[in-house]
Amino acid sequence: MSKKRGKAVATATVAPASDVQAFTFGGPTPVLDGRDLLDYIEAWRNGKWYEPPVSLDGLAKSFRSTPHHSSAIQVKVNILTSMFKPHALMSRETFGAWVLDFLIFGSAYLEQPRNRLGKRMPLKHALAKYMRRGCDDLDVYFFVQSWKEPHEFAKGSVFQLRQPDVHQEIYGLPEYLSALQSAWLNEAGTLFRRKYYSNGSHAGYILYLTDALTDEKQVDAIKQALKDSKGPGNFRNMFLYAPNGKKDGVQLIPISEVAAKDEFFNIKNVTRDDVLAAHRVPPQLLGLVPTGTTGFGSVIPAAQVFAINELLPLQTRFQQLNEWVGQDVVNFNAYPVASLAANGTEKSAP
Repeated sequence: MSKKRGKAVATATVAPASDVQAFTFGGPTPVLDGRDLLDYIEAWRNGKWYEPPVSLDGLAKSFRSTPHHSSAIQVKVNILTSMFKPHALMSRETFGAWVLDFLIFGSAYLEQPRNRLGKRMPLKHALAKYMRRGCDDLDVYFFVQSWKEPHEFAKGSVFQLRQPDVHQEIYGLPEYLSALQSAWLNEAGTLFRRKYYSNGSHAGYILYLTDALTDEKQVDAIKQALKDSKGPGNFRNMFLYAPNGKKDGVQLIPISEVAAKDEFFNIKNVTRDDVLAAHRVPPQLLGLVPTGTTGFGSVIPAAQVFAINELLPLQTRFQQLNEWVGQDVVNFNAYPVASLAANGTEKSAP
């Protein structure tokens, strides 16, 4: 009887592979605070006065959201104020504040105080952000601040200049509302980029480690060193010692820097063009530097066209106050640039 000879089978024990570890360098950081305008609605009654159709506080905050937005408004205010002829009933300072309110909020207000004899006193500027029109009588105005009792003006003592709106006829709305989304996106890009650098994200990377380390304490030490290098005081050097390490045992892989940089400049340029288109201000008057080789052209012709297309209609609108007061309170000097040739010299007589 033959016997089967048994064969020894060698079995190898495979060590379990260590788990891949992934972690983030810090939690999420909020970049923007809430700054939302109300959706378009009709002015609704609040018992005594009508509420504005959009958040006036939001418009005030958005004024300084981007340099192109605030500068485009401010250049109009500066030119119109310099051309204004002061009057006994209105100083240059009052006129400048009145113009600034109109260009930001689409509504601007002046109070006409009177002395005990009923004679007119100099007009006073009333902040448009806090002005409200009465429900029972639109000629009655209220000055409403959250921390103070509302102040009611005497009937007929307040003049309102407003930019007409297609949804309601109580308050005016600014012309640039269609460009606010672009202005906010421009601001968001700037603030994100600022956080991007403050958090050290522009130096973000993946540390790919394949070399075997002695124990988990060494892994934890590396993770802690990487975490401590983020935020304020970043760009620190780190020493890593791996005995018998291979050439590619430790790899540093940068992430997203180039793409983020290109997208940032695209956002800034596109949103800038949207804002300038809404304000219709030539880029030469805002001190912008041309990025191409052609440039913007001569500033004198651009300023002259700007004066005809934008400043003159605004002057006509502000002169509506004269009809309400019954005097020529608002008058302007000629725009000095209008008499200049393209090279900046005085035009010769024909």
